[in-house]
Amino acid sequence: RASTQAILAVVLSWCMMIAFLWFRFGQVRFGVAAVVALVHDVLIAVAALGVAGWIINPPAIVPAGLAGFLSSIGRSLLIEDFKINMTTVAAILTIIGYSVNDTIVVFDRIREMRGRLGRITPQVINDAINQTLSRTILTSITVWMVVLVMYIFGGSSIRGFNYCMLVGTLAGSYSSIAIAAPLLMLGVRSEARPKPATERAPLPA
Repeated sequence: RASTQAILAVVLSWCMMIAFLWFRFGQVRFGVAAVVALVHDVLIAVAALGVAGWIINPPAIVPAGLAGFLSSIGRSLLIEDFKINMTTVAAILTIIGYSVNDTIVVFDRIREMRGRLGRITPQVINDAINQTLSRTILTSITVWMVVLVMYIFGGSSIRGFNYCMLVGTLAGSYSSIAIAAPLLMLGVRSEARPKPATERAPLPA
């Protein structure tokens, strides 16, 4: 039941993101690009939960010596067998909000630069990424350090939340720069191609 509710909550949030970004930026490709980046972030966070469980409880095919080594390393890093529950669902939704905020910052800069040129070009997207890169990195480092302190000293009750956030903030910062913004170039390239002439000009008499 918790897994079904988590999937439903995430899918609904993605649909609302597409609608909002479509309305805000005037083109649906902004919403689609942002949601593709969010799918990447959620998959990374869920995979991290699976890796945590695999480290603490290695499958039977793993040799006993390696299994004991992995378990000891995991416990030294305060890793537990995290489950998908309301705490981790809240972390995933928080990651979605954090990631889309980073993405909107880049998209806003793209929109400002597009206003000067009248259209989006690969150079506009590249310049927008470069201008917002320092802001994204500094924000990510600040958030990650706070979450790391909470992960170490916050206790086991919220450790699953903080574990997801540690992974998700890194994935979200990466995806807003390296996935969401470059995806806009797909539409740019198709727009830049010359349209074939459908009718021949009449020959002079």
